[in-house]
Amino acid sequence: MCLHVFLYGARVSTTLTPVRVPAPAHPAPSRRTRLLALPEARWALASTTAFLLALALDLGGLPWWAYGPLYALAYAAGGWEPALEGLRALRERSLDVDLLMIVAALGAAAIGQVLDGALLIVIFATSGALEALATARTADSVRGLLDLAPTTATRVTDNGEETVPTSELTVGDVLLIRPGERIGADGRVLDGASEADQATITGEPLPVAKGPGDEVFAGTLNGTGALRVRVERDPADSVIARIVTLVEDASRTKAPTQLFIEKIEQRYAVGIVAATLAVFGVPLLFGAELTDALLRAMTFMIVASPCAVVLATMPPLLSAIANAGRHGVLVKSAVAMERLGEVDAVALDKTGTLTEGAPEVSAVRPLPGSELTPDDLLALAAAAELASEHPLGRAVVRAARERGLRIADARDFAAVPGSGVTAVVEGRVIGVGRPGDRSDLALSPAGPDRALWDAGPDSGLMDAGRGRGLLDAGPGRGEAGATVVLVTGDGVPLGTLALTDRLRPHAPAATAALTALTGTAPVLLTGDNASAAARVAEATGLVDVRADLLPEDKVDAVRELQDAGRKVLFVGDGVNDAPALAAAHSGIAMGRAGSDLALETADAVVVRDELATVPAVVRLSRAARRLVLQNLVIAGTFITGLVLWDLLGHLPLPLGVAGHEGSTVLVGLNGLRLLRESAWRPGRVPSQGTRG
Repeated sequence: MCLHVFLYGARVSTTLTPVRVPAPAHPAPSRRTRLLALPEARWALASTTAFLLALALDLGGLPWWAYGPLYALAYAAGGWEPALEGLRALRERSLDVDLLMIVAALGAAAIGQVLDGALLIVIFATSGALEALATARTADSVRGLLDLAPTTATRVTDNGEETVPTSELTVGDVLLIRPGERIGADGRVLDGASEADQATITGEPLPVAKGPGDEVFAGTLNGTGALRVRVERDPADSVIARIVTLVEDASRTKAPTQLFIEKIEQRYAVGIVAATLAVFGVPLLFGAELTDALLRAMTFMIVASPCAVVLATMPPLLSAIANAGRHGVLVKSAVAMERLGEVDAVALDKTGTLTEGAPEVSAVRPLPGSELTPDDLLALAAAAELASEHPLGRAVVRAARERGLRIADARDFAAVPGSGVTAVVEGRVIGVGRPGDRSDLALSPAGPDRALWDAGPDSGLMDAGRGRGLLDAGPGRGEAGATVVLVTGDGVPLGTLALTDRLRPHAPAATAALTALTGTAPVLLTGDNASAAARVAEATGLVDVRADLLPEDKVDAVRELQDAGRKVLFVGDGVNDAPALAAAHSGIAMGRAGSDLALETADAVVVRDELATVPAVVRLSRAARRLVLQNLVIAGTFITGLVLWDLLGHLPLPLGVAGHEGSTVLVGLNGLRLLRESAWRPGRVPSQGTRG
């Protein structure tokens, strides 16, 4: 069964003067169900332990009374629940393979093959425990997503402020969002200036400046300024609520393969039961002895049982899962591993997937006449930013330290949300911030991202051969998709720094390998702006680029590809990617910086964020599917031969058990071939003109 584990203070003045806070509020801790907290897991553990102890005593030659009760305990602990569910299904006139396995196990015990029956019980008890864990983790993921949105909000009324549950908010209410608080509803800023960390919704790697007229989302984290926000969506219709709905809808949708398997299981179970009864009853009608008829029927039940078929499928997939795990890819189930090999189209998120999701200084450009070298300019900026908590400031300081520059002491540090920072460094007032107003870094409702290109001819930023100046992001001229900050000294522009989201080292090779595997280049789906998306697409050789997408837009893009007959693999990392991960045929999440919901929703997790492992695990899955097919042919041949022998001739019980177990061992060993190191082939760029 394919289980997608999803998800998705003090009063202030009317002018809303920005306030500094020590640190932003931390998100609610994630709640994960422990394996042994589930009764199914405890029963499976008890059954397995009893079986292993009984097997050791049995092989040690001890008398029956020493190990018999342990076998009985293994049967009871692992079999009571599927037996009860099977009986309930019978009341609804349905028959499944689980009940058939219980009957086969009891039948084996009835003719003395207790060990075979106990092994069947252990296998099915363990499977039931894993399914229960997956179901519990689904609920954990949805609860964790809902924890992102606060339960209360501060509503501004004519009589002052009041704290109300967010579920009682209505369109038109005005909220006060203090520094470090999570925003309680989707809305639009009426007054104030701040920044919002909205990576959970849009996937943008950096906090976004917010001023009057800007849209904000429920569950995103406010920065260091205070905001007044007018609610524009009912809480039940917020973006984060829609993410939950999308995840739940996708998890309830059954794949065609799953429906096909359910039909086969039902028909197989009914057929084997009917055939066993016939094998027992028909000889009796022709005068056969009761014991002989029962022995033939039980032999038939054993050789026709699907143990070999089950093991024909599981060893290759489990071996592939183990091999992938050794190389940093956690595939959550055998079904997930099988589905990865079916994909023929790939959609990629940008931030945190193709890129590392953290800004870095990509260019340092002193202005002519500043008499500064690039290192001098970077050192001054780092000194001013040393006390800053902003991600851009931390990136500037990190860049200076990586170059081994001396960072001078600074005093009188001040930060203005939406503009930048100032500090006195070596007797000069150094400012680092948006270039729209170079004189005093004054607060602007437009925000830094909207003012990147505001520098006019008289701004001091013009440089011959650069078109509009250093802020021009044309081809070969500036930093397309970069965030540009201006460094000033005593109000005079000294130069600019360009910061970009760093591309993962193996991203171009990985996209090329995925193109070779599927025959078409991956699609880039991102909530970031078009300029940043274009820069990453150019670096990775992608052509189909879709930017400025909300979570539902990513889902629509995935479904558009699937409606065209493609089986889509989506690779992402954020909460905003969870619906697309759930809607896609298969999903892979980047694990190091991935959100809890994305990690739970995805079929596989890249633990070390090595993008080259994505095409490698797809190749491994395809190899596993080929071995599954081989094993099914082997298992089918053995089962058919043994069944015909039992029906048309006289198959001795020991020989029937040997044939049945022999086929099981054979397909198991064949599947273990994927444990070899040579089975893992990391992504690489194919030679020109070939298709891998």
